[in-house]
Amino acid sequence: MTNTLTTDIQIQDRPWTDPEGAHLRCEQRAEIAIRYGTDDSEPGVKPTAADMAEFVVATIDGKPVACGGLRRLDGEAAEAGDAEIKRMFVRQSSRGGGAAVQVLRALEARALKRGWTRLVLETGVAQPDAIRFYEREGYVKIPNFGHYVGHSDSICYGRTLTHE
Repeated sequence: MTNTLTTDIQIQDRPWTDPEGAHLRCEQRAEIAIRYGTDDSEPGVKPTAADMAEFVVATIDGKPVACGGLRRLDGEAAEAGDAEIKRMFVRQSSRGGGAAVQVLRALEARALKRGWTRLVLETGVAQPDAIRFYEREGYVKIPNFGHYVGHSDSICYGRTLTHE
């Protein structure tokens, strides 16, 4: 595991269909399947190219190490200006080096450019590392929203964004 802060992380906008981004998401799903003991632990609507408004990949020395995306939320479960963080992931070999923070900050900046004022997300009880990360980065636990309502393995977080 990398324990030193990496300063040469580059954040790149990519389409949802980008092969390197797709590979990172497959790695994430495999890790989640191991943690929850099932290939399909996500109670929510799976993201698609049609509904993902933003997707970024973090690279180090040109190699993809992390990703994350944003999906606009509409309907009863959303407040005006909400977007959902989807598929945040850092390869295990790159954890602890700052890629997750840079991906998160990039997503927050892109949300603000779109006029979205609150980001929400779902993680789960078998992901204590993600829980610690989001809490450290200023996200607070919120009631489960949308498809996550009533799912005991789901934990939802939110953060109101401000222009600094």
